[in-house]
Amino acid sequence: MGENEDGEIIEHHVNEEMEKRHLTRRPGSFSEVAKLSERERHSNTQSSHRLLAYSDALLSIIATVMILPVAHTKIQDNEELKESLQQLLTTKIAVYLMTFLIVTVAWAAHIRLFQVIERIDDCLALLNLACMMLITFLPYTFSLMAAFPENILGILFFCGCVVVIGLIQAVIVLYGFSQPFLLNDQIQVSENLTFYKKHILKVILRVPVFCFVAIIFSLIFPPMAYVILAFVIFFPYISQLVKWCHGKAVGRQEETPESMLFYSYHPNEPLSKERVEAFSDGVYAIVATLLILDICEDNVPDPVEVQHKFNSSLVVALQEFGPEFLAYFGSFATVGLLWFVHHSLFMHVTKSTRLMGILNTFSLAFVGGLPLAYQLTHEFTQNSRNELEAIQISCVIIFFAGIFQLAIWVVALFSQHETLHPCVHYGGQDHAFMLAKLSLYPAVALGTFFITCVLSEFSAPVFHLTQIVVPVAFLLLRLLVRVALAVLHWLFCPHRPTMLDLQGEQDSRLDFNDVVT
Repeated sequence: MGENEDGEIIEHHVNEEMEKRHLTRRPGSFSEVAKLSERERHSNTQSSHRLLAYSDALLSIIATVMILPVAHTKIQDNEELKESLQQLLTTKIAVYLMTFLIVTVAWAAHIRLFQVIERIDDCLALLNLACMMLITFLPYTFSLMAAFPENILGILFFCGCVVVIGLIQAVIVLYGFSQPFLLNDQIQVSENLTFYKKHILKVILRVPVFCFVAIIFSLIFPPMAYVILAFVIFFPYISQLVKWCHGKAVGRQEETPESMLFYSYHPNEPLSKERVEAFSDGVYAIVATLLILDICEDNVPDPVEVQHKFNSSLVVALQEFGPEFLAYFGSFATVGLLWFVHHSLFMHVTKSTRLMGILNTFSLAFVGGLPLAYQLTHEFTQNSRNELEAIQISCVIIFFAGIFQLAIWVVALFSQHETLHPCVHYGGQDHAFMLAKLSLYPAVALGTFFITCVLSEFSAPVFHLTQIVVPVAFLLLRLLVRVALAVLHWLFCPHRPTMLDLQGEQDSRLDFNDVVT
């Protein structure tokens, strides 16, 4: 009898709490009307969706154009590409990858910040512009670090910008919490606004603190400053790993009231699928744009030269730029089809996880390196050792851009019921087709790499023609997958009906039922 009374008391308190939350959220309730009237009094506010879209585009541009100092590194024909890559490009590529990841971390923090502050006014818009202005200055600081890796001025500028960006974001948080009607609806109805404010400020100021420490170490031991910046990138995942290991060693601890709050703000939480797609689309678009900028800058003939050297024949003058045009079309086809594969993948993704997000970042970092591949493959004379090594570098870039896309899908399969559409689940009707689509570019890049190791006659024009032909393979891929599955089924399971047969029987039964009804 005592247990029943306790159960009734608990149920009464639960119902009372649910009714209280229902009243605070029910459209037309007093609190909702009060909140709407408060927002009407501040009619100069608007949703943060457009600000996020603008920021996504801007940050994707900044992350991608950082490849320009690497791509525009001039290597002479009489220099060995392998030696130049080890001496010069290695430092620039490493700094590019590190800076790309740092910008993506800043982008993710910016997205989460404006998931807390869902409405903006003029003050917040101007503060965000100041933040974006400093982020757009990051490529210049990167160029200094890449050109003068032993000079501390570049890292001082870079870390200084990151510190000021963090301070501006902290001011945005303080301003937002001083005007509660700007906040997320879940936070507005919470009684823990002070806890939320302190928690978010602690998360936002973490990166500026690390960068300030990097500034100090750059004055004492510069290599340690780069190590600290790399630590900033992976800190959320390191903290998650430490927390997981601690939980396995000590056991699961009881959750505190603060940890059981229904809204949280953590730097390692996965971003929404839509924001990941928007940022990724921006990176692919900028990479494709950078390719045509190089064509417009370097491959327009001089009118005086056309008149005197080619007898005013523009057609003959343009023939000298034939390899560059072929390299452009091949590179653009590669960028476009990698975007197509990315689009096909996320079309079947229903939820993005933390690991999928970082794998997508790695894939985008290698996609951002495609302008470097374009520059290298048409820069050297044909049938030279440098030309073969340039093709191999391009194959490595394309391979890793594609293999990380495949890794996203493999990771999603481990929790496929939460992250993937049922049609691409293991055993689903489009599972094999998606696997083939994601595997095509890594397979082609790897095969081309090994061909260049065997055939010294393999030239850049042949490589670019291969890039242009790959879209034909995509068009025939579904047919080839169906034929391959049919052959495998005929060889190993001749008496079992195929998925196509079962689907056809189901469709015929549905049609018959429709006719009967």
